[in-house]
Amino acid sequence: MEALKTLLIQTITVAPPVLITAVGACLSELSGVTNIGLEGIMLSGAFAAAVVNYFTGNPYLAILSGMVVGLLISLIHAVISIHLKGDQIISGVAINLFAVATTSYLIKTIFKVSGSTPAASAHPNKTLVVLFIYVLALLTYYVVYHTVLGLRIRAVGEHPLAADTVGISVYKYRYIGVLASGVFGGLGGAYMTTVILASFTNNMSAGRGFMAMAAMIFGRWNPLGAILASLLFAFGQALSDYTKASGGSIPQEFLAMIPYLLTIVALVAFGRKSRPPKASGKPYEK
Repeated sequence: MEALKTLLIQTITVAPPVLITAVGACLSELSGVTNIGLEGIMLSGAFAAAVVNYFTGNPYLAILSGMVVGLLISLIHAVISIHLKGDQIISGVAINLFAVATTSYLIKTIFKVSGSTPAASAHPNKTLVVLFIYVLALLTYYVVYHTVLGLRIRAVGEHPLAADTVGISVYKYRYIGVLASGVFGGLGGAYMTTVILASFTNNMSAGRGFMAMAAMIFGRWNPLGAILASLLFAFGQALSDYTKASGGSIPQEFLAMIPYLLTIVALVAFGRKSRPPKASGKPYEK
């Protein structure tokens, strides 16, 4: 019983980076824009938070900085995808590659070392930050399905021409969806370098942005479904960490694979049955 309690607490604590990023991915996809650059956005948000926390000693300002960086990077993706009508997948991949290279370069430039930043001494209230992320995720679900804003975001992702015909600005609501996904992805990254750890390490997002996309698909593009899928993946991570700590005989390499195996199984089992918004990934010509 004690082991189960420990696993559940660990799951709730480990889940937020993927969970809030998956909810952000839902907002972008529901508006009609695929944001595969969330991996790079998380990485950039994590780096910004680590740097700000180290130099200011204010972890809450660091978290806000991660969200702002996520917003700015998603703005680039939004302009390319919405106004310039570029390929959304290529734009996202470019953001991911840019983030990996840029964060590695900035570590060497700012701190004169390679690999990771120095650890910050200040830490936020973990319970407060975790609660904020879960409340924000649930509030997003409410907004999507119970407000006019959510209805319009879904409308421009399902049938942008019909939405435009009745006076709904397709560009405006797609920008809202993409920018919100950037803010949430930046928050997920900031959580990693303020709550989980106190420093940034090269490529520390380790595929969590793609796991968030998988959680979105597993959750059928529904923020609540994405939350539940993220908790499932987090349980795999918690189980892996708990087994390692208990000194079991299972090889650590296999244990480290558990969250990713769950992601693959979920995609194989449910990916074919899931259907994205009809206009997702398709530029709109006004």
